[in-house]
Amino acid sequence: MENRVEDYKGVWTLGEMREGEIHPVSYELLAWGKDLADKIGVELSSIIIGHDIKDKAYELVYRGANRVYVVENPALENFRADPYSKILTSLVEEYKPEIFIASATTTGRTLMPICAVKLQTGLTADCTGLDIDTEEKLLIQTRPAIGGNIMATIKTPTARPQMSTVRPKSKRPLPIDKSRKGEIIVKEFGGEYLLSRVKRLNFLKEETVGAPIQDADIIISCGKGLKDGKKLNIINELAELLGGSVGASRKAVDLGWISYSHQVGLSGKTVSPKLYIACGISGAVQHLAGMSSAETVIAINSDPEADIFRAADFGVVGDIFEVIPLFIQKLKERSKE
Repeated sequence: MENRVEDYKGVWTLGEMREGEIHPVSYELLAWGKDLADKIGVELSSIIIGHDIKDKAYELVYRGANRVYVVENPALENFRADPYSKILTSLVEEYKPEIFIASATTTGRTLMPICAVKLQTGLTADCTGLDIDTEEKLLIQTRPAIGGNIMATIKTPTARPQMSTVRPKSKRPLPIDKSRKGEIIVKEFGGEYLLSRVKRLNFLKEETVGAPIQDADIIISCGKGLKDGKKLNIINELAELLGGSVGASRKAVDLGWISYSHQVGLSGKTVSPKLYIACGISGAVQHLAGMSSAETVIAINSDPEADIFRAADFGVVGDIFEVIPLFIQKLKERSKE
């Protein structure tokens, strides 16, 4: 029997586990999910996959979930796309949520396209806003398009579930409410669901300043204006003083000054920090699209006509090798007060 749109009900979010703990993006998603669920009068559920994680499930209930599906197995301790996508697809086919959202992290960006293809539905990636069309009860998905120059509004009228990934740091998590009650459902998967073409050999944690840029509240990014990768030390020092992380333009990465994990832009990471300081970055549209949802942008560039100033809340026209040391000096003086 063919599935109908009417067969699908409820809002789901994909929870993420990192080193045995629930990642904060899971709580941000629940805030998005609760808004959507309340508007269409349905329940909100979340899914977590991993090993020895059942005791963590109620943290999601405290943050807004009515129900949490838990899938745990030693073989699922570390993220691998093929078993995770098979399990998620099976759960969606069984329970039929009308909306399924994930964070635009590496996990969400990897899993959701695979699931969308298997489920023969649509997916809108890197959304900056989600809402409900109250007349049609459809998910309104908003994201930057054409290099960030316009905002596109997208709907999925005929296929289900309606699937999106939403940018991290785009919504505040709901407050913890330990009086909330919810249902924990443990699902068992084995056999072919756990098979993977990928074998995990090792995990090497990158030694870098601050948190991963997609999780950071403060980012100091460098571009071609740095002139030499050996001068990255002033960017690192400023990031350490501000308690931030180091980002970079594609040009800085292509020149080998810094690794790809720091790249901000359409071909790198999408970031949503509270403060973004662009140092020697010209402001190509691809880069701007990756940091357009930053709350406050400060640009430092010697070219007064640089495109980055159009996206900046505050601009400093000057040589970064003169301006940044002054910033550092003032921060050090303030810390001694």
